[in-house]
Amino acid sequence: MEFRDLKAQYEKYKPEIDSAIFNVISNANFIGGKEVNQLEEQLADFVGVNHCITCANGTEAMTLLMMAWDIKGGDAVYVPDFTFFSTGEVVSFRGATPVFVDVDRETFNIDPLKLEKAIIKTIEEGKLTPKVIIPVDLFGLPANFSQIEKIAEKYNLKILEDGAQGFGGNINGKRACSFGDAATTSFFPAKPLGCYGDGGAIFTNDDELAGLLKSLKIHGKGEDKYDNVRIGINSRLDTIQAAILKVKLEAFINHELEGVNRVYRLYNEKLSGLVEVPVIPEGYYSSFAQYTIKLKNKEQRDGLQAHLKEQGIPSMIYYVKPMHRQGAFSYLPFEDKDFEVTNELCDIVLSLPMHPYITDEEIQAVCEAIEGYLK
Repeated sequence: MEFRDLKAQYEKYKPEIDSAIFNVISNANFIGGKEVNQLEEQLADFVGVNHCITCANGTEAMTLLMMAWDIKGGDAVYVPDFTFFSTGEVVSFRGATPVFVDVDRETFNIDPLKLEKAIIKTIEEGKLTPKVIIPVDLFGLPANFSQIEKIAEKYNLKILEDGAQGFGGNINGKRACSFGDAATTSFFPAKPLGCYGDGGAIFTNDDELAGLLKSLKIHGKGEDKYDNVRIGINSRLDTIQAAILKVKLEAFINHELEGVNRVYRLYNEKLSGLVEVPVIPEGYYSSFAQYTIKLKNKEQRDGLQAHLKEQGIPSMIYYVKPMHRQGAFSYLPFEDKDFEVTNELCDIVLSLPMHPYITDEEIQAVCEAIEGYLK
């Protein structure tokens, strides 16, 4: 059994993927080929924004926005405490200060009430200038943007939606990566829409910002690549990855999104009452980067994971350590009591195999193994 079965996906779309790769190799347009522009247009159309700018990976997508917005030392950027390291890393990389915020226990996403308290605290302390909020669409579920956008407007802050795990989700039909001032996603292979290497993208309706990002991602180029008008970086999505993503995007839209939501419903039906199952708020739609359950305590969680491994069932813990306890952020002051939910989640969460190609028999085997351990 695979945790996320990329092999099954490839076998289903092998002729299309092989042909797409072969065409790029035959044309020898490995950087900036027509497939990149075509993919950007298709992604922008799917998300419902004016611009999609592809780049090398999801981390650099966020870094490019930090550069474009001139985030620097003395600036405060608000980041959920329960997320992958890169969301805070891009802030520190620019010399700014990540301010970690506890999350909502039910959705795993940044808690708007605690977010506003953190902003007020920063203002009252007077040491940093609040600039940006980076909500993360964790495990595929979009963050609470209706509340976050009100807070951002109240304190004149920008919003960068980190949709690395959320691509394909929506809130009342408005798709992930269309919220805030700009959004980013990752095409890491295990993401909801993944390529066969690294890749990322930025989404925005801001024409001026889009133009600046296109310059920054190619060494700060002006009219051409030898006319450099600013300091930038080298962050491009290569043509082979774009060609692969074009094939996979069609599959993603046609059946994979509904496929993972079908798996979610089956898991919930079989596991409700045994463990705490994921809850999708009314009006929300998740792309289920992960299907994450909660156990009673760390001992039960770790015991279940060991039991599943003995049965040949893979599982993962996202995340074993909160952001505020990462060694790289040890210089930041914090009070552990401000992160009660995150601290608990790190001890009790467990993610189960989740992908559109998992069979009903495999789902049944996972659920029977969990029931057998807990009862």
